[in-house]
Amino acid sequence: MTSTTAIDRRQAADRVDALGLPTRHADDIFVDGVWTTAHSAQRRAVVDPATAFEWGSVPVGDSEDLDAAVASARRAFDSGPWPRMTPSERAAVLLRAADRLEPLARPLSLTNTLENGTPVAETSEAAANAASIFRYFATLAPLLEADDVRPAPSHTHETVVRRDPIGVCAVIAPWNFPINLVVVKLAPALLAGCTVVIKPASLTPLSVRFIVQALAEAGLPAGVVNVVTGSGALGEELVRHPGIDKVAFTGSTEVGRAIARQCGELLRPVTLELGGKSSAIVLPDTDSAAMQGVLLRSCLRNTGQTCYISTRLLIPEPRYDEIVDAVVHTVESAPQGDPLDATTVFGPSASAAQQRSVLAHIDSARAQGATVALGGGAAEFDAPFDRGFFVQPTVLTDVTADMDVAREEIFGPVLTLLRYTDVDEAVGIANATPFGLGGVVFGGDERTALAVAERVDSGSVGVNFFASNHAAPFGGRRDSGLGVEYGPEGLHAYLTYKSIHRRASLV
Repeated sequence: MTSTTAIDRRQAADRVDALGLPTRHADDIFVDGVWTTAHSAQRRAVVDPATAFEWGSVPVGDSEDLDAAVASARRAFDSGPWPRMTPSERAAVLLRAADRLEPLARPLSLTNTLENGTPVAETSEAAANAASIFRYFATLAPLLEADDVRPAPSHTHETVVRRDPIGVCAVIAPWNFPINLVVVKLAPALLAGCTVVIKPASLTPLSVRFIVQALAEAGLPAGVVNVVTGSGALGEELVRHPGIDKVAFTGSTEVGRAIARQCGELLRPVTLELGGKSSAIVLPDTDSAAMQGVLLRSCLRNTGQTCYISTRLLIPEPRYDEIVDAVVHTVESAPQGDPLDATTVFGPSASAAQQRSVLAHIDSARAQGATVALGGGAAEFDAPFDRGFFVQPTVLTDVTADMDVAREEIFGPVLTLLRYTDVDEAVGIANATPFGLGGVVFGGDERTALAVAERVDSGSVGVNFFASNHAAPFGGRRDSGLGVEYGPEGLHAYLTYKSIHRRASLV
């Protein structure tokens, strides 16, 4: 007689088999332009968060694997063609990579969803968004090619300012957006002429292969991009590796602090995009219906597993009950379930550990006096999703600014609703946090809302919605990071400058 557990596992396996993914079990790393068998024999399973089914596996790279990848990148930088090509030639490769990536949208999306549980409604856009990032940075080639000659104030000479690639870059990616948060580092690094070693997050090690495929088909020279899968310890080893010139990391503030200490000791340039605890200030004249239309994207994107979302709603006291009702209605109306279903809005947490962390935050809120207006526990589904890492979309009311849930990043489908008496108090609450990454100001009068947004001490703030812009810098303040990504400013992070002084008569 077949057990219920065995039937559940068969359902979960059939669900994955039906997708026909190109890669599930890999034994290789990408070095010198080819996928080559890893030295390490240790393996790590890739788990579907919706079913807890182990559907794939990758090597847990060791020091020998890492040395091979860094050596490949170093050779490509020191003696390969890539840094010696013109920026326009490198931009042409980025444009071809964008064209090659877009047709891979479906397998990339499905792989990504099975890795971290992000609904396909989100991951189906990942290839197009990554392609648009490649294309945007390609437009900056003229910036690198423009002459920069600066006369000395003494009029005795002039200086030619050169923008050189900074060198071999370590790119350490997070699990929540494993494609776009690699490409936003990779594209400017490549345009600048750098070479790269990518260490994808342990939970999402397979989807990065589609980026590699697109770049290889676009004609990227061997050794320019290398990939090693592995543990957090391997990432730490990569940060400290003597062959690395620059580090770019997206992830938790705790890990970011450790990387900052290591890079400070080494005097190694680093870009850190870290955690957040952003606020949405609901002004008294807010159109609640308009707010509801953007609430899920601005405040709960990717099942709450997005660094910049505004998970704290600051609501004027006279409208508190009304806004609570509107928020609860919006959140409870959004479907939760199978992330492979195109109608699903809320998927599972990315791992069992993340699910436990989110549930612990909700328990803490109850203990400290918050009210659970919606959700508040693990979500239950029929097989094969009965083993998945689901948390009910949760709305917490009667939250005060001193509660842990109002101060700590939860990274789950949880909204905290706080009261304020006047706008000064709301801005004070929004700014009374060690983080400074995102934020939204909702209001009927956009000029007033903009004026309030100017007072929010954060790297990015939206007025009546939140969005990123490839052409504008994105970065955090204080515990939310160092440096910025996107825009010309994101490109500058991968450059080092040389001043060549000459007599004006040499022109």
